Amino acid sequence: MDDPSTDFLYPLQAPLPKRRRANNGARSPSRYSSPDELAAHSNIEPPTYHRRTSSKNLSRPAAETPRRSYDGSPREDSPDELDHTIHTFYRHSPTRSEISQLTPLQAPASPATSLPPATPLPPTSQEARFLPYKPKMVLKGHSKGVAAVRFSPKGDMIASCSADATIRIWETSTGDHLHTLEGHLAGISTLAWSPDNRVLASGSDDKSIRLWDAVAGKQYPRQLLGHNNYIYSIAFSPKGNMIVSGSYDEAVFLWDVRTARVMRSLPAHSDPVGGVDFIRDGTLIVSCAGDGLIRIWDTATGQCLRTLVHEDNAPVSSVRFAPNGRFVLAWTLDSCVRLWNYHEGRCMKTYQGHQNAKFSLSGAFGVYGDEEGEVPLGEKKAFAVSGSETGEIVWWDVVSKAVLQREMAHEGCVLGVDTWGKEGVALAVSCGLDRTVRIWERVEGEPENEFVKDGENGAAEENGISVDGEQMDAVNGDGG
Repeated sequence: MDDPSTDFLYPLQAPLPKRRRANNGARSPSRYSSPDELAAHSNIEPPTYHRRTSSKNLSRPAAETPRRSYDGSPREDSPDELDHTIHTFYRHSPTRSEISQLTPLQAPASPATSLPPATPLPPTSQEARFLPYKPKMVLKGHSKGVAAVRFSPKGDMIASCSADATIRIWETSTGDHLHTLEGHLAGISTLAWSPDNRVLASGSDDKSIRLWDAVAGKQYPRQLLGHNNYIYSIAFSPKGNMIVSGSYDEAVFLWDVRTARVMRSLPAHSDPVGGVDFIRDGTLIVSCAGDGLIRIWDTATGQCLRTLVHEDNAPVSSVRFAPNGRFVLAWTLDSCVRLWNYHEGRCMKTYQGHQNAKFSLSGAFGVYGDEEGEVPLGEKKAFAVSGSETGEIVWWDVVSKAVLQREMAHEGCVLGVDTWGKEGVALAVSCGLDRTVRIWERVEGEPENEFVKDGENGAAEENGISVDGEQMDAVNGDGG
């Protein structure tokens, strides 16, 4: 079987947006005390769901509503049956005939419509070696916590959004601050890049989605208006002609980018929607919410094809399709990240080792083994990565669930992590409550000194000493 190419890991669709505004390190009130946190309206006692918090909400008094508590880690008998390797994980993309096997359901799915299991490859005689990610740059400029960060599809730019109601665009290779995009009237929770690497979409507490020319640093005149509450998550379709959005108003909207109008409204959840994403061919949408449900939707008809729910029923704060389109990765507020086979309605893997009980975190997929000597016989393996409320970033092997790396990254909660890689270059970027964006690079041996870039004045610091841009290029070569 052929090795997976980077096209399967990084398809031509914008990196998936997610989340949360930060409250700048301030202690968050109860979830019902601020409408800027992901809340639940069901009859069960609500979980502690500290969503992004803009400054206007910090002064509101705490509510009397009791909080839902969790009794620790998930049960030991959770299904855990991922019996294949990275080849099937990244190479297989469901066909329309497979998609047609999904029947409209509004209840938790039954394995009755399961697909044939993937054929496992023979095990290798050696263990894969994971080269750790090392800090490369620290980007400063936001005045409040950074809610989300995304690589552009080509990897040449990084976009970050914050509770300070601004978006900043950075050059990946040098860390130079390119643009500050202003226009939103409240904090920004989510970002998405268009597949052509030029348009950036943002969702805000001002209930609007705005489109920006990321190259010119200008806003397009039309806004996408229709949600009646805060917008938590957005994603571009692979062709760039549609945007899906999830909101505190419990709805999922499908937008026509050209006309800036709602094409379809999905009656998605009974709680605020925390995450949305397109599958790589655009035929399916996934959504998740504080009601503990993950739902798969047919893009063309708006039908709900699957409803996934774990036995612990923890609130689901973020979700994204695997690059091959066959699996869904979901973040839940019981300190777990779960991998689902949505065709069979089964939880395949549960990744633990981070802390996530309050904030809505997000992460990404990646591969290792594309560096010489990293994995024997040219084999490639997959990893999942997530931030943690402890300030760490954690990498897991997708199949074995082993923690590949644990790195103290930020002061306070790490709200978002994204990855990008091509032609031997493997990068990660993270953001958090400490108002910084940090770039990580996978290297062998000791890394070069970490640089601090100030987005306000463009200066870099190496070990506390200011270095101008010309000197920095001399130290870093071409910036890679």
